[in-house]
Amino acid sequence: MILFGGMDARAQLGGLGGLGDRLKKKTPNLLGDKQPITTSLPDAKWGDASKDGFAPREAKRSLMTLQRTPNGGFVLQPGYYEMQTQSYCLKAGTHGPGGGDGYLYAPPKGPAEDAVMTIVRNSVNRPEIQQQKIQQLLWAIIARAKFEDLQGEIKAVASQLLTPRQLASLNRSALDVLSGNALTDALGGVPEPLRQIAQAEAQLRQMLTTPGASFAEMERVAVLSGNAPLGSGSQDVPSGRWSLHPDGYYVRYIPSGYSSTRVEIWVPQGSPSAGKEYDPATHIAVPGNTARQRLIQSGRAQQR
Repeated sequence: MILFGGMDARAQLGGLGGLGDRLKKKTPNLLGDKQPITTSLPDAKWGDASKDGFAPREAKRSLMTLQRTPNGGFVLQPGYYEMQTQSYCLKAGTHGPGGGDGYLYAPPKGPAEDAVMTIVRNSVNRPEIQQQKIQQLLWAIIARAKFEDLQGEIKAVASQLLTPRQLASLNRSALDVLSGNALTDALGGVPEPLRQIAQAEAQLRQMLTTPGASFAEMERVAVLSGNAPLGSGSQDVPSGRWSLHPDGYYVRYIPSGYSSTRVEIWVPQGSPSAGKEYDPATHIAVPGNTARQRLIQSGRAQQR
């Protein structure tokens, strides 16, 4: 009944000498079904190490100077662009950005990819919705909270940004709230770092459905403080590494904490990406260190 975050968690379970299988037999629902968002480091296969240290010659311009799309994206033109965007944590119980770790492009994957992208896209045209409320809604999806039980304000945001069909689908995959001895029993024998991810998601499920639980309390659970260890399967990715997007443009992510990321895009002259859309909701910045959070980007500029 506990949800584990990311494909790297499943890979670790598979390499624990059969422990994962024994856990499944002991508590069939412990590992849950397929994770809501499965995007992980193996999906970030467009990093271009040959461009490390490279800076385009063109003068940097704001992405906001480009034509916008109905998705809240941008119609690309040749040039060098940047934007300080609102970004969102998609992996609770892990460390935020820091320590010089780089991030690579990967697309959203998993059963909840449609809902997650819809939230991020629709938020562009709803500037009155606070970033914190959007983050809480995304945590509710990642933690598989029951949507009919969410705090009133979060439930209202969900109804503004998602369709009834999407809400019904997410509710069908919700997990029960566990606490106290029930949570301890469910976590019995689960190794670190899987335990801290599972525990964080269980705590979030409880907080998100508890009237009066604050964003600051949820953030302390979801975003770990202190020095991040080197996670299993990590890669040496320097800060500022470019990814060559399949559409033909270059993109890189430089986070300032999990909630704000500077996105830089370079469209070379003659690139086939000219005239194509940069849709931030289709971009997850995946850290080279798997102990850190994956961050989905948005088309909302961060207020300075």
